[in-house]
Amino acid sequence: MTDKELAIFEDYNIRREYNKEKEKWYFSVVDVVQVLIQQKDFQTARKYWNKLRERLQKEGSQVVTNCHRLKLIAEDGKMRFTDVADVETLLRLIQSVPSPKAEPMKIWLARVGYERMQEITDPEKSLNRARENWQKHGRSEKWIQQRMMNQETRNKLTDYWSDHEVRSGQEFAILTNIIHEEWAEVSIKDHKKLKNLENQNLRDHMSEAELIFTALAELSTRQIAETVEATGLEQNKIAGREGGGIAKKAKLQLEEKTGKKIVTEKNYLGGENIHKLK
Repeated sequence: MTDKELAIFEDYNIRREYNKEKEKWYFSVVDVVQVLIQQKDFQTARKYWNKLRERLQKEGSQVVTNCHRLKLIAEDGKMRFTDVADVETLLRLIQSVPSPKAEPMKIWLARVGYERMQEITDPEKSLNRARENWQKHGRSEKWIQQRMMNQETRNKLTDYWSDHEVRSGQEFAILTNIIHEEWAEVSIKDHKKLKNLENQNLRDHMSEAELIFTALAELSTRQIAETVEATGLEQNKIAGREGGGIAKKAKLQLEEKTGKKIVTEKNYLGGENIHKLK
């Protein structure tokens, strides 16, 4: 009865889950706290929330009582329980955190909390919103086109997995990492570490070349899976390795011709002009 996805506030990713039955979003509390205290280190934000939760509980605040625990994807790709809250509860929680980001966060929550209903009736709104966010972060039109193509390829692959007995969440993450590690010769976790990323979306910090090879690997994986009618996690692991292997061969050939590495440490932290990602 739920949809999981990331929302973006400035340069922070905020995990959220939509409950179709209740028709409301539940946001990761620690991700919101991370924005409020402007802390890039996730563990520091988690410790801050733990202390704040203890204080609110002692005060008898209903804020903590209204928080729930849901499984959301963690940095390591695994599904882990984390505290979540709806928009109303988060608006109360924000009052307990002294922060210059409090008012902007309240406005943002009020807006994104109701985006889902708009997107159900008009999916184009979601695409336009993503484009606007990338433009605000200084991405070129060429990069945005590559990013949207990458997402479309990704969606077709996950649609196939959903229709062939692969469970969303942890199994999606396992297959995604297999494909990535095969073509990039580095895991998603290590690729993020190379780019000095923490809670940011790796694909939002890829170069055009990295996006293209990721899309090639996922496109190849889907077409192989469709050909052999791969079903379930184990069969799709095989397709993932083979699809990733096709992109790896192309990557190695290009690197040999150009003398340049495709997978690099470059990112968009601090803006495009600083890192000059092309």
